[in-house]
Amino acid sequence: MRELERDDLPSPLSATPLIVVGRGRLGRSLSAAAEQEGIAVTLVSRDDVGSVPRGSAVLLCVPDEAVAPTAERFADAGPALMGHVSGATTLEALAAASERGSGAFSLHPLQTFAHGEAPFEGTPAAVAGSTDEALSYARSLAEALGMRHFEVPEERRAAYHAAAAMASNLLVALEESAAEVLTRIGVDDARELLAPIVLRTAANWVERGPDALTGPIARGDRATVQRHRVALAESAPELVRLYDVLAMRAEALAWESVQGSSR
Repeated sequence: MRELERDDLPSPLSATPLIVVGRGRLGRSLSAAAEQEGIAVTLVSRDDVGSVPRGSAVLLCVPDEAVAPTAERFADAGPALMGHVSGATTLEALAAASERGSGAFSLHPLQTFAHGEAPFEGTPAAVAGSTDEALSYARSLAEALGMRHFEVPEERRAAYHAAAAMASNLLVALEESAAEVLTRIGVDDARELLAPIVLRTAANWVERGPDALTGPIARGDRATVQRHRVALAESAPELVRLYDVLAMRAEALAWESVQGSSR
């Protein structure tokens, strides 16, 4: 990530101290990245209201259910701006700050921080702002950290976050299910063995979208699909429903691909 001189910072960032609230993975990562880019940043806990100077920008890196009560706690400190990093939460959760005259914003990195060390450079970020000033600050902060910002309608935030969860959290659940099947039939090192096909499939999807689909469903091989179902019913019966739902979706994608290529 490039180093910025203090004078190179966009005016919203150079004029407004950033207070990151929350010492979790994202809070630590974001404050470290901001400091590296020359942004005046202080990392505090949810109870450290006394460390917030008036006129600062407070960014809440706390769990979704804690956004509103934490905003209430910090609103009396008189921040010029208050934001959160929640994907599914609207600016309404910052109402306590807005009612006291603070601009509200949000910045959600579309990235996973399992170890708290994921890079911000090149990461998309959903931004929103209650005022032009607040939106400008969110955009400037995203750009300073090397992120590519985009906007999502406030009323569609939950759908946006559902897509993010499907792409990340539910992918982990899916791959763990596949590994569990291998383990139950006596195959060791399931995650290590599955890693190449998982990573290659992800790369193929990025490059080709639904055309990356391969295997028996893409070929229309219903007999093999049925053998899968029978085998799962014997070794992992709780996963048959998951397999059926995903198989139906894969079949629809395969059909759409065929229809598209015939036009």
